Amino acid sequence: MTTDASSADAPRTSEPSRPGRITAAAAVVAAQGVVVAGLGVTMLVMLLTGSRADDAVQALTGAATVLALAVLPLAAARGLWLRRRWSRGPAVIVQLMALPMGWQMAQNGGGWLVGGAAIALTALAVLGCLMSPAAAGALGIGPREHRDA
Repeated sequence: MTTDASSADAPRTSEPSRPGRITAAAAVVAAQGVVVAGLGVTMLVMLLTGSRADDAVQALTGAATVLALAVLPLAAARGLWLRRRWSRGPAVIVQLMALPMGWQMAQNGGGWLVGGAAIALTALAVLGCLMSPAAAGALGIGPREHRDA
């Protein structure tokens, strides 16, 4: 039995490469999670510096809620990057929540229009990536087999 040092360092060929659509979806969902987390941190900083006129308990609850909401897209992005089957559901849910938010923001016009359009367009792009047959296959999601009873 011989051991070859180069075979230990060789990449595994049994696992197919990650499709570009999965990579793109993971990157966009991660960016969404980072933006939401940044909003939560900003809310906390505003609370700590006293620049919020709201009740402190209400401001802390709001910041904690936003930070908790950042966990879903970040976990989904990691799952997509690692090609975990479960990750498509949370990623789709995040996009379905982003669509009406983007629409509502766009209704306010001005700078809100640009932000709302960006949110809605990225949500549509991620949904398109995740619903492709290549993405479903890479995540191990395929047609269900009929079971005879």
